[in-house]
Amino acid sequence: MDLENDQPMPANLPDEGLVRRAKALACTAPLQSLDAHKASLEGIDARGYQMSQLALHAIDQVTIAMDFDHGADPERVIRQLIRYAGLQQPQHTEEEHRRIAEWVLNKLINVGTVDRGFRQTCGRIDQDGEYRTFPFNFKLIEEGIAGGKLHLRTTDEAINVLVGALDTDVESSQVAAEHKLRNLVERGRLDDAKVAAEQARHRTVQYGELLRRQLDATRRNVRTVDWETEIPELLDAALFHVEGRYAMESQILAHITRRRDEADNPRYKQQAAELVAIVRECLGRHMRLQKHVQSAGAVFRREQDRQEFSGPPQRAALDLFGQLLVPILELKVNDALPVLAGFFRNATPSVPPDAVSLTTIVSRLLRSGPAEPPTGAPVPEPELRLDVDTNAYTAEQHLLADQVLALGNGPRLLSSLMVEARELADSTLARLVLHRAGQAFGASIGERVRAGASRVLLAFKTGYELDDPDYGGDDLLLSHAVVNRTAVPGRADDPTRPESEENL
Repeated sequence: MDLENDQPMPANLPDEGLVRRAKALACTAPLQSLDAHKASLEGIDARGYQMSQLALHAIDQVTIAMDFDHGADPERVIRQLIRYAGLQQPQHTEEEHRRIAEWVLNKLINVGTVDRGFRQTCGRIDQDGEYRTFPFNFKLIEEGIAGGKLHLRTTDEAINVLVGALDTDVESSQVAAEHKLRNLVERGRLDDAKVAAEQARHRTVQYGELLRRQLDATRRNVRTVDWETEIPELLDAALFHVEGRYAMESQILAHITRRRDEADNPRYKQQAAELVAIVRECLGRHMRLQKHVQSAGAVFRREQDRQEFSGPPQRAALDLFGQLLVPILELKVNDALPVLAGFFRNATPSVPPDAVSLTTIVSRLLRSGPAEPPTGAPVPEPELRLDVDTNAYTAEQHLLADQVLALGNGPRLLSSLMVEARELADSTLARLVLHRAGQAFGASIGERVRAGASRVLLAFKTGYELDDPDYGGDDLLLSHAVVNRTAVPGRADDPTRPESEENL
């Protein structure tokens, strides 16, 4: 090769193939991130689960269950994921499998975001030869409402991830998949033929989704859909697609059925039976697609008449979170205040005065006052009396309690003090000692010191129960703290500090 004469490729030619492959990688990023973030599941050892395979299985189940008028039941998809998760980790519980299934499905829906979509950055070379990046927004599984129930639908990007392609022509990919299926059946490779049949079914679903979105857009606003050129071409292509695919799949079905009936191998018969079921489902989907294609013209005419006489279109509601709150949080306070003031000034309607004419004022002045509320039964006058304290202790009992709480030579347990109080007097004295010990447990030392007290009774929990026939609770250790006003607080070498008591 002559490198000197080799001309470089012009840099201003956009590489659409490279962009298409970059989009394909972007669509697989959410599936790959599942295995990277599975360790974030709390209370579950998710290392043995293959999250990307669970995600592909979920996309497969939603796609198979989709029809033109309804989608997949979320609970049914979760049950199918639970069974697949149980095959991956049979030693784990079904509750854990359900948590894994719900987590995978929520990640595919992208629960927790405002628009429930994914966003990746891609780049391309424009016509001027400059490389520019652009955001690629896509979704994998969408939620919808049909018949008052929540259902799931896969997007084109999800189906492309499932069959391993992106931005391919639906018709050409369908023809290629069915020719591949026919060739594999004729060669007896039914395992590979089953995979090809499933891909053909997914492409059939994708073609139906393309028509369904156009009809939904027509029902919302007929002006947003090109019914002059684009949609008639789409309908003609769809009818040609149904006709060609029906003939091809009918031949494949007859060939597979004959192979199934002539086979002696049970495994071969089972594979052939599965292929028959898949091809029959494709035929049924083509018939339903043909029905909607034939009724598309009536939908357009009906919606055109309805929207023509329904008045001007209403303005879309403001997304306060995405269009106001998020941009405002990125601004400085001085820049954000005028924007917020303008929003609330325009969003707040004007309030007319209560009285706009003399007639209204006079009529309101002459209006009778509000009716008196109905009264209930008469409220009896309460009889107030002073409660007599029948549990008051005498001065002699307080002196005896002081004698017991003197503690003798050192700290004492409350249980032993109550035994001493019963021996000295009776159970009433024991109750007074218990009451004084409770006050000592939460004693305010600072107030006692400021009041001029020389000693403060303190109580501490011992961790044992009170051993007493009449009372329960924690046993306390009682001790006296001496208030030494000449010692420096915190000095352990104070000569005036007693050995058995703590100086304050």
